[in-house]
Amino acid sequence: MSNLPTDRSPTAFDYSLNQDEDVINLGELFGTLYESKWLILLITTVTVLIGFAKTQLDRPIYKADGLLQVKENSTSMAGLEPLTGLIEGKMAVMAEIELIKSRMILGKTIKSLHLDVMAKPRYFPIVGETIARQFQNRNQDGSVSNPLFGLTQYAWGGEAIQVETFIVPPILEDEEFILKTDQEGFFKLFYKDEIILAGEVGKLANKQIEGYSQPIAIFVSLLKSRPETHFTIVRQSENQAIRQLKERISIAEKGKNTGMLEITVESSLPDAAVSVLNEIANIYVQQNVDQKSAESQKTLEFLEKQLPILKDQLDAATTALNEYRTRKGSVDLNLEMQNILKNSVELKTQTTILQQKRDELRQRFTESHPHIIAIDKQIARLQGQISTQDKKIETLPETQQAILKLSRDVKVSTELYTTLLNNAQTLRIAKAGTIGNVRIIDYAILPDEPIRPRKVLIIGIALVLGIIFGVVTALIRKSLNRGIEDPDLIEKLLNTPVYATIPHSKFQKALSNKLKHNQANNVASPVILALENKEDVAIESLRSLRTTLHFAFLEAQNNIIMITGPSPGIGKTFVSVNLAVVMADAGKKLLLIDGDMRRGYINKVLGVNRENGLSELIFESISLDKAIHPIERAHFDFIATGAIPPNPSELLLHERFANLLDNLSKQYDLVIIDSPPILAVTDAAVIGRLAGATLMVIKAGQHPARELEQSTKRLIQAGVNLKGIVFNDLPELASRPGYGYGKYVYQYSYKSGK
Repeated sequence: MSNLPTDRSPTAFDYSLNQDEDVINLGELFGTLYESKWLILLITTVTVLIGFAKTQLDRPIYKADGLLQVKENSTSMAGLEPLTGLIEGKMAVMAEIELIKSRMILGKTIKSLHLDVMAKPRYFPIVGETIARQFQNRNQDGSVSNPLFGLTQYAWGGEAIQVETFIVPPILEDEEFILKTDQEGFFKLFYKDEIILAGEVGKLANKQIEGYSQPIAIFVSLLKSRPETHFTIVRQSENQAIRQLKERISIAEKGKNTGMLEITVESSLPDAAVSVLNEIANIYVQQNVDQKSAESQKTLEFLEKQLPILKDQLDAATTALNEYRTRKGSVDLNLEMQNILKNSVELKTQTTILQQKRDELRQRFTESHPHIIAIDKQIARLQGQISTQDKKIETLPETQQAILKLSRDVKVSTELYTTLLNNAQTLRIAKAGTIGNVRIIDYAILPDEPIRPRKVLIIGIALVLGIIFGVVTALIRKSLNRGIEDPDLIEKLLNTPVYATIPHSKFQKALSNKLKHNQANNVASPVILALENKEDVAIESLRSLRTTLHFAFLEAQNNIIMITGPSPGIGKTFVSVNLAVVMADAGKKLLLIDGDMRRGYINKVLGVNRENGLSELIFESISLDKAIHPIERAHFDFIATGAIPPNPSELLLHERFANLLDNLSKQYDLVIIDSPPILAVTDAAVIGRLAGATLMVIKAGQHPARELEQSTKRLIQAGVNLKGIVFNDLPELASRPGYGYGKYVYQYSYKSGK
């Protein structure tokens, strides 16, 4: 009799799920990870392989570095402050950094090294450049690799191109052109699959293209490749070239307030990184020198403009003095007049010098600048003193006044002309000896190792990410699997005892491979775990089930056991066959029937034919003796499914099937029937009504609670005596301490159904 209430209705099951969010079961967590160890290992391996592939596919990047020193502003024009005006003080280091990154410096570098012309071989997508790089590393003789897979348009290693000049109309800047090598030394240039021009290496090729304002010109100085190889050429606009160069350079001050600037340039070609950095340093230093000498140049230009004017004034003043003396005769100046003349000359000279200085400053500053205002005040004070001197001169006789004014003009002109002449010569010497306030400490040298990709770091990160992805995948997989893994929960949910928990058997996998081998080689031999490894933990669990069934059959209506399950693939046949062996070992006269007349395959496990089996017995087309196959090694008899009928359910409902079972029950101590899954078809419900006891096999972690509930309901509705549950394929860690099933607590409530 069943231990379930007889008045249970289809709606008699109800459960709720309570989860303790604050408790983390470490044992179950580690158990889940252990179960998914191969999945984690697979994901980790794939991730590491992707990381390794990235280290091989990424283009190596080299970095060249140089060192500059920025000193305080210095000038070689000491003592010339009245003529040179303001000298700028020390420039901030940040200003120098921005100056190096300016379009002025980078633009000159790009033009000098032709960085606005990008020419490179065309490689096979993704892996082509890596293959070419490996070939070049292995072959140092400069040879060109043979094309792989017959793809001659791609470069496979050893190809090289150098374009000195590539001029295109502005509208075609930043557009990609294809250069296709022809016979040795010749090439063709294509744009959008149309030939533009043909040329020869070492010669300038140009052509006026219809629809464009200017011709296209190209000068290829080096071209090494096989015929038909393609190269991509792009003439970058100035802005694009400068942007790309800015992304490759980095400038920073070493230390604090040291004035030492470290410049680094990154490039996929080590020699290109060195040449670009050194060119930037040289252009920066040269512009610094030019900027320093520019001040001297401006002052010199101003003086050279003033010298002819002063020379004419001197000549005119000398001529006027000589003519007056010729007309009036020689006039001697007494001591008082000489003092007046001396003072007047000094005042006039100072005024003229200040006026020249003011004119020079006005080229850079406005009238409201403080220095301009200060000079104006000095000039006004000197002019006041000159007016006082002029009043003294007016008290002298007319002849002496004239001689005094003319002599003053001559002396002032002579003094100014001589001073400016000397200053001009001094500025010429100073300009020739001007040095900048920056210097190159270290030029760039050829780097020997790339800075990227960092292979060890990438593989290490890939390893860590692989483990993380594997663990996350295992946990997500676990969370998505709503199957019950705790036998205690099943008892609470279904109010049905769990008769046995069968642990996972590692040896069974080897037997499965052996069975496939036997089938492929037509070897007729039973492949049963209970025969191959009697001490296996799974077989020990079946022996415990044998003991439990002994007491369960005390109240059974007959000695027939039906074994079913909710769905396929849960080990129902495994339990049936091995339980039959265990029962036979106990001395039982046992018959095993494959009742799955749809997909039954116990005959394959036992190494017998399917023909002449259960379906033929029900049709009474053969005798019972012809249908029974003695399995001598296992010590039990077996009836196969026979020919697969078109209507198994109707065939099982026939009274001949019930009579057959009644007859077999009398001939054997125990009859075990392996039936189809209860949720798939109704065959199990038909067979179960004729069996004294029914066992439902459940696979650990595979069945949601709803599925188990429906399976039990169907059996009960059909009047099947469900004795208990066989919990199959229990994970290896399930029996270890700390691996608990208590994450979910199911509460069963019984309802009368009325």
